[in-house]
Amino acid sequence: MEQDAQVTSPPTDRASVDRFLSLLELERIDRDIFRAWNPARDDGRRHNLFGGQVAAHALRAATMTIDVEHHPHSLHGYFLRPGKDDAPTILRVDRIRDGRSFTTRTVVALQDGEAIFSLTASFHKDEPGGEFQTQLDTAVPTPDELRADGVETHDWWGPASPFERIEVPSRYNGGRPRRLMWVRTRDRLPDDRALHACVLTYISDMGVVGAVRAALGRFEHHGMGASLDHSVWFHRHARADEWLLFDVESTSNANSRGLGVGHMHTIDGTHAVSIAQEALVRLPQ
Repeated sequence: MEQDAQVTSPPTDRASVDRFLSLLELERIDRDIFRAWNPARDDGRRHNLFGGQVAAHALRAATMTIDVEHHPHSLHGYFLRPGKDDAPTILRVDRIRDGRSFTTRTVVALQDGEAIFSLTASFHKDEPGGEFQTQLDTAVPTPDELRADGVETHDWWGPASPFERIEVPSRYNGGRPRRLMWVRTRDRLPDDRALHACVLTYISDMGVVGAVRAALGRFEHHGMGASLDHSVWFHRHARADEWLLFDVESTSNANSRGLGVGHMHTIDGTHAVSIAQEALVRLPQ
């Protein structure tokens, strides 16, 4: 199907996006130590922190220690313990390397004195070089085409979500263990390249476990699922407030661990981000 490269504006929901941006505003406690606040959900119950939120906080802390024009190009993280949303997260950054072309940081996220997530992030100065990229799957309808076909926009975690998401029907999966979604924030974000990378990191943890379940023919049976480790590569700058096709495919399932590999393309076909994640998936027998 021919893709329409027209970029439509997101629906305005300023309050939800402002709440999300405040989530990424870290408090600097010391030179390389930060505090992230985790507001509880509206139902009044304690929940485990969303893994993408912890990873986004860790990358945000790392970016706040970069004083040169180096931009995130990759991150690799391990989820060590479940985080909880009724306590702040302390983020401790180590300045591993400051080079002319590359900068490296490690970040440990802690709650109650215990590590819940560890991250290594690398930053690169823009430089010219050869170009190649994978192509956008033009068989996948655009958001406008899906809406015209009656596919609804879903709110991620309810109507207060800062994200607009359209789940692409499974008939477009090409018979592969795959999950496709169009996603963007519900209003514009500041023109801050590092901030957009953090929001893309948040998004990158959406739906991977679902792709792993789909490979087992159990997409609707959630069972127990948890991210184990997670990698993101930022190939080209993309805005998180414009439509991105997040395409994730399961490539292996063994020992209750599934590997999902995916990428994000902008609506005009730019391959912006690649991801890989291994998840623990225990399904009811």
